[in-house]
Amino acid sequence: MNTKSAAAAARATVYGYPRQGPDRELKKSIEGYWKGRVTADALRATAAELRRSAWQQLAGAGLDEVPTGDFSYYDHVLDTTVMVGAIPYRHRDAVAADPLDGYFAMARGTQDVAPLEMTKWFDTNYHYLVPELGPDTVFTADSAKQVAELKEALALGLTARPVLVGPVTYLLLAKPAPGVAADFDPLTLLDRLLPVYAEVLADLRAAGAEWAQLDEPALVQDRTPAELDTAARAYRELGALTDRPKLLVASYFDRLGDALPVLAKAPVEGLALDFTESAAANLEALAAVGGLQGKRLVAGVVNGRNIWANDLEKSLATLGTLLGLADRVDVSASCSLLHVPLDAAAERDIAPQVLRWLAFARQKTAEIVTLAKGLSHGTGAITAQLAATRAALASRANSPITHNPDVRARTGAIGESDARRSQPYAERTSAQRAHLRLPLLPTTTIGSFPQTGELRTARADLRAGRIDTAGYEERIKAEIQEVLAFQEKAGLDVLVHGEAERNDMVQYFAEQLTGYLATQHGWVQSYGTRYVRPPILAGDISRAEPMTVRWTAYAQSLTDRPVKGMLTGPVTMLAWSFVRDDQPLGDTARQVALALRDEVGDLEAAGTSVIQVDEPALRETLPLRGADRPAYLAWATEAFRITTSGVRPDTQIHTHMCYAEFGDIVQAIDDLDADVISLEAARSHMQVARELAAHGYPREAGPGVYDIHSPRVPSPEEAAELLRTGLKAIPAERLWVNPDCGLKTRGWPETRASLESLVAAARTVRGELSAS
Repeated sequence: MNTKSAAAAARATVYGYPRQGPDRELKKSIEGYWKGRVTADALRATAAELRRSAWQQLAGAGLDEVPTGDFSYYDHVLDTTVMVGAIPYRHRDAVAADPLDGYFAMARGTQDVAPLEMTKWFDTNYHYLVPELGPDTVFTADSAKQVAELKEALALGLTARPVLVGPVTYLLLAKPAPGVAADFDPLTLLDRLLPVYAEVLADLRAAGAEWAQLDEPALVQDRTPAELDTAARAYRELGALTDRPKLLVASYFDRLGDALPVLAKAPVEGLALDFTESAAANLEALAAVGGLQGKRLVAGVVNGRNIWANDLEKSLATLGTLLGLADRVDVSASCSLLHVPLDAAAERDIAPQVLRWLAFARQKTAEIVTLAKGLSHGTGAITAQLAATRAALASRANSPITHNPDVRARTGAIGESDARRSQPYAERTSAQRAHLRLPLLPTTTIGSFPQTGELRTARADLRAGRIDTAGYEERIKAEIQEVLAFQEKAGLDVLVHGEAERNDMVQYFAEQLTGYLATQHGWVQSYGTRYVRPPILAGDISRAEPMTVRWTAYAQSLTDRPVKGMLTGPVTMLAWSFVRDDQPLGDTARQVALALRDEVGDLEAAGTSVIQVDEPALRETLPLRGADRPAYLAWATEAFRITTSGVRPDTQIHTHMCYAEFGDIVQAIDDLDADVISLEAARSHMQVARELAAHGYPREAGPGVYDIHSPRVPSPEEAAELLRTGLKAIPAERLWVNPDCGLKTRGWPETRASLESLVAAARTVRGELSAS
């Protein structure tokens, strides 16, 4: 291969970009539409303007090719479901009557119809809507969205590349539809699906697409020979089409492994690979197959999932190695920039010397353009950028923010006894039952209650100086009083204070721990219109003073029922932050665990008898490759036990997990040694309860009976039926009754009604048990 021509041809591109706009305009418009304050035409106009602005910003920054089709009102996998016509039967009438309302009904459900199940997109905190397929599924092509957005970009005079979820990944992400046998394999539908993709690709070519990107991240996971054969067949057939754009097959989040030779041999024109954390493995695999003769290689050398400034010299070295392995080497991020905030320049509260360590989506775009320029024209063309990067990297490495000797000494002194409870569960549970005196099927919630507009206004007023601290705290006290009074009246058994004072379950703690940085505008989409501001884990972690004790103790003073102390666990503190990349994750987790251990001790000393340490990200952060999982699970479960193992036997430790596939980490859940775990289960019809039972899980569990990510209010009978299903797997003396997740995003009317249904269901089933 001619390395000079490959370098000279280098282009800059990305796979996707943040959707929300600089001030979350999309979120506000969609939520306004749901409330009837924004018309459908106004929503579409906002969306079109956001797309136009993003494309023009990317082109103005120097990208040679912009992505289309990555924009979404809710979720790109749901968009694919619409594109291939796989609308669940229960939603077909709504979609036919009004496609936009039907789309949102699939995402959120209605009072009468359940939504699609939602779970995590690989090992990220982004949630996608799970396709529901069965042997009777009939696919039909609907390329309207993809074609329209391509035409919008082309009309602006831009070179555009449509981006689609690939057919193999789409089927691998799918689950059997309700009523379909659990062992149904959606991959058996490939022969029906490929003609639909062929039709969409033909439509895109007719609309002016030179290239189309098919994302196949599922191929970076461990795949069976049969699955790899299916992928090979899919791309033989798509590659053999004559009426199509050139095909770029993209993988990301990990090494491609055994799938790389499959795709390298396929009759497609290009591959896109992750060369950040997977650089060495993908380089070795590329060399082993003799490179990509006659193909385009898009090299993801800028990390699309983290926010640290790129080491340009290291990336250029990787790109230089790749020049001999493909006919053309282009430069990109490792994945869609959907997973990072929009613009670091908007952050006014981060010191300038620290801000230069960071790169959000706009800064990453500039890095990509710089690298493409350096690859094409030599390092002399980017001398200033290289010097600035070297200075930023040196500043970060030498900063006192990064290294705290006291924290490192304490972490180094952790012993085996620091990660083990003083008594086994069988002895602890007797002490806890005697102390707490809870009924059969005890009811509780996960932690947060609705965050009203008044609460958000109070926080904004405090930041702006319109109210003083005393005034703000009186507002928080009033909210806690209301939340406690409602829970007592509703009949809940273990109460929570509602977390009125908290902005986010990770950010709240990050703002009180040394070593973290908080952003003001670093919003990232979690699902739909739910955006979070992940804090930045920049240095060694310690706790200066108690973080939650005051408000938990205040709530406990208002009631005789137990009030849970609520903490976010160490793995989730890492997973929902932008983590440091200069030390092993396990070391960082131990630092966070020790800070949280101090908080757990202070809560117990203040009289808190039930303490919940949430770890919803334990499954999410599981490595995509099986070979990498044991080491991760070892430090992840150890970090939880370090956090919780210093308490008395009669203090009950809870944990919580939601919206992930739990079946393959049940042993890790067991290894946490929590007394009670609450889990998402409503949308998956208690699947996790069956998985716990199959494992022989010996402790208490609360599989959720109320889906809080939908505005639906479950009836008492619906919740009771889920409880009865749960009882088939978990004995009554070990079964708790709770929602799927926290209630922060819900409104008060639906929260009241849903929790009243939950309590009524528990009472009904208790009565059935006592009568049997």
